[in-house]
Formats: sequence, C-alpha cells, structure tokens
Amino acid sequence: MTDRDDEEMQDRDEDELDEGDEVVETTESEGGRSGTLSFMAGMVLGALVGAGVALLMAPERGSVTRRRLKKFVSRMGNDAKEKMDDWRDDVKAELKRRRRQIREQIER
Repeated sequence: MTDRDDEEMQDRDEDELDEGDEVVETTESEGGRSGTLSFMAGMVLGALVGAGVALLMAPERGSVTRRRLKKFVSRMGNDAKEKMDDWRDDVKAELKRRRRQIREQIER
C-alpha cells in the first residue's frame, strides 16, 4: 500500500463519520515486557499441551507415566520460581537505578 492509498482511505473514512462520532486511534504494541510475558505464557501453555499429548500417546505403564509427569511438573515449577526470582531481582535493580537518577536530578 502506498502513502497515497493510505490518504485516500483516511479521506473516505472521514467522509463516513457522522457528526458527534468519535475517532479512536490505536497504537501498535512495542513488544517490551508484555511481549515477553506473552511469549513465556505461550511457552508454558505449549509445554502443558505437549505433556498432555505425550501422556495420551505414551505406551508405558501408568506408574511410570505418573512418575515422569511428577518430575516434569516439579521441573516446571522450579523453572518458574527461578524466572520469577530473576524478574524480581531485575525489578529491584531497576527501581534502585531510577531512585538514584531521581536523587541526582533533585540535587542539581
């Protein structure tokens, strides 16, 4: 699409507005933290779905499958805890940095 096409579409859209209609502009997400959280949520969901499919397709006895599932869930829980600890440490460090910046600006 060219800039001219964009302008024509915008002119057409403006002509279709009635008096009193509001125009709401949206911005695209820049990724950032929400993108990271979405990615992590997708990874966890994918792991859970994969584990479920593996359970359904597993040709092993129930006791073996339960033991493997228990280990998997334990590993996932430990990984999640480590990630949360890392994120907490990152947030603390960022807060400390910003507090220092604010103090420096106040002192000037």
